[in-house]
Amino acid sequence: MGTSTAYGGPGGGTPLVPSWLGGGDDGDAPPNPASPGVGPDDQPPADGAAPPAPPNRPPIPKTADPQRFSGARNSFTRFASSGGSDRASLGRAVSKYVSTSAGGARQAAQRMGASRGSGARFFGFLADAQARGVREALRALDLESLAGRPIAEIFVGLADYICPGAGTVDEGIAREAYIETIVELASEGLTDLTTFTSDQMQTVFELYATHAIEARICNDIGTKAVTMPTDVQAAHRVEQQLRDFIRGGVSDALTRARSGTPNHLMPEQIQAFVDAVYESAFAILQTLGDAEADQ
Repeated sequence: MGTSTAYGGPGGGTPLVPSWLGGGDDGDAPPNPASPGVGPDDQPPADGAAPPAPPNRPPIPKTADPQRFSGARNSFTRFASSGGSDRASLGRAVSKYVSTSAGGARQAAQRMGASRGSGARFFGFLADAQARGVREALRALDLESLAGRPIAEIFVGLADYICPGAGTVDEGIAREAYIETIVELASEGLTDLTTFTSDQMQTVFELYATHAIEARICNDIGTKAVTMPTDVQAAHRVEQQLRDFIRGGVSDALTRARSGTPNHLMPEQIQAFVDAVYESAFAILQTLGDAEADQ
């Protein structure tokens, strides 16, 4: 659905929130602790002393319900097969994804992994550009040479800072969402970064979060397992309706978040703000999905 990272969906036994999503560092796995009562090389301690305590190890994530994606996938297939006319199935697909597939709004937000980090860097740059000017914001990143360039070129030049790495599906989602945001700038009338208002800054982040959530949902339910219409216009209508549905939830979440926060967030507050927006967006999407399904 508009993202090159699409695949057949995760296996049913994949944990709701993979252990690598929230950390950010891909360090080596810790060594296996020694068995109780043995020392180095599995030999008993020479002096009879108690063996050293094993190092702390991260808990193994619980295995999730292997069928948790089927409800969302089946509902989305019905929506897609209708060519976009079965809005009740769209609502059920999104609601079931949040409530069952992801395990609730908070877990769904945690699954965004790289998109949360990239979203915070993107939002932070936009806020800095508005507060101190584009040139100063770029200078802070050693990218002052981009000052004065068209907005699309500036954002392309920021890509490796906003979305470092693209080796995992999660990182690929973040980067693809960023690229699709750049593509949509002109159609949204966002052409001059130097004159951005707060509302325009919200629109840019809204685009990014929408694309990221759309790609996350489509990758999770497995776009290759969903039967899409063969008619190109119908397929486009399905994709656009899903995107518009998600964007409505993201827009409401951003509006709520902005109403309860200062106009200018401190750098250390931005990640928490972005995380809250994602969680709120998923909660709103579940509510909107339930309402759509009941009509």
